[in-house]
Amino acid sequence: MYNATGQLDREQTVQRFAPLVKRIAYHLMSRLPSSVQVDDVVQNGMIGLLDAIERFESGLGAQFETYATQRIRGAMLDGLRENDWLPRSLRREMRRIEAAIHQLEQVVQRAPTESELANSLGMPLADYQKMLQDARGHQLVYLEDLSGDGDEDFLERHFVDSDTDPARMLEDMDTRQHLVRAIEALPEREKLMMGLYYEQELNLREIGEVMGVTESRVCQLHSQAIARLRAGLLHGEQAPAKKRGRPRRG
Repeated sequence: MYNATGQLDREQTVQRFAPLVKRIAYHLMSRLPSSVQVDDVVQNGMIGLLDAIERFESGLGAQFETYATQRIRGAMLDGLRENDWLPRSLRREMRRIEAAIHQLEQVVQRAPTESELANSLGMPLADYQKMLQDARGHQLVYLEDLSGDGDEDFLERHFVDSDTDPARMLEDMDTRQHLVRAIEALPEREKLMMGLYYEQELNLREIGEVMGVTESRVCQLHSQAIARLRAGLLHGEQAPAKKRGRPRRG
């Protein structure tokens, strides 16, 4: 992929990593509403790939694919933010859910159930679950703003930029610790779903088969889990410890 001057060959690199762009795009699409066009996501990802080619320095010690993955995903998320595809009314409702989660956690000292959250919001459980379904993809952009994928994300944030701020690095590490604690405090079924999706990289249909629920139910669980994580992270507090008890059915 390198030319005679030791630089990445632009054309060859684009051809080799174009499939990576599509793979990342389709992975994101499984968390986005049908109104989002995959071609738009891929196009933004290609912009990220070209940016990675221009910026990559082999002396950083990172493999190009690792570096490019972060740039590609970041460009896709930037495009989603700019398009602002989620209705503001639904965005407000998701903020209400996050606030209700935080308030109830302080009262019951555990992760509140869906029924408790629906009652707190003054709506039937079915309406609450529909709201979670409609919000598919809403939390994607904002969660990834708060934290990324392990060491590669840390490298991307801090060692590519020559003006790294030590205070920012400490804040980022603190956020990661909060995120770990918040994930540990999730209800067991939501924690399982998150592990299957983010660690095992199963799609929603495959997760539904493993958990014995529908794909739409997995989507609801995902939206609710991310809302719980955001509630804990944005309030800067450790999520309450869960009480032991019988697991609830999805």
